[in-house]
Amino acid sequence: MNRLMKKILTLTGVLLLLLALAAPAYAAAPDNGQSAAQEETEESSIGLKAIAAGLAVGIAAAGGAVAMGMATAKSTESIARQPEAEGKIRTTLMLGLVFIETAIIYALLVVILIIFVL
Repeated sequence: MNRLMKKILTLTGVLLLLLALAAPAYAAAPDNGQSAAQEETEESSIGLKAIAAGLAVGIAAAGGAVAMGMATAKSTESIARQPEAEGKIRTTLMLGLVFIETAIIYALLVVILIIFVL
């Protein structure tokens, strides 16, 4: 478990570093005749939407990946312990994986709504 926590913290650190390095991309302002306050508000809104969308999809995908890995590991372990129940275990595993994937797809839909509707 300690090794998993180190990997998660390392991945989080790398993602935060990439996010910090991408921040200057939002610094340039287009000159199209709008007032400075309107431009700043629009850019801030777009930047915050991008950050929120990235975080939402990233957290959903990471959580889903961890959940799928744990479910697969536990089902393999239970099949190894009780081979005669393989069919029931596999059916339950597939159903669980479908629910996990559905949660990730819902997160993607929420992100699409954030980007295009808000």
